Amino acid sequence: MKKRVNIYEAKTHLSELINKVCETGEMYTICKNNKPVVDIVVHGEKKKKTKLPGPLPEFEGKDVYLCDPLESTEDLWPEEYR
Repeated sequence: MKKRVNIYEAKTHLSELINKVCETGEMYTICKNNKPVVDIVVHGEKKKKTKLPGPLPEFEGKDVYLCDPLESTEDLWPEEYR
């Protein structure tokens, strides 16, 4: 459940408010003129970025091709594109 506090109360008791949010995980809404302005919530942990795999160790530093780059592929193209 969200709890609402006015700006003066939030300013006066900010440390206590932050501790409550951290301990309970509850969201607090700070209001100005009885209108919601800001929510105080627990900051979630950052997800670890997945590291993309690099080259396999046995191929590192070597030129590896799936096909012969010098092989002519002209025969594979339609006549109008040659």
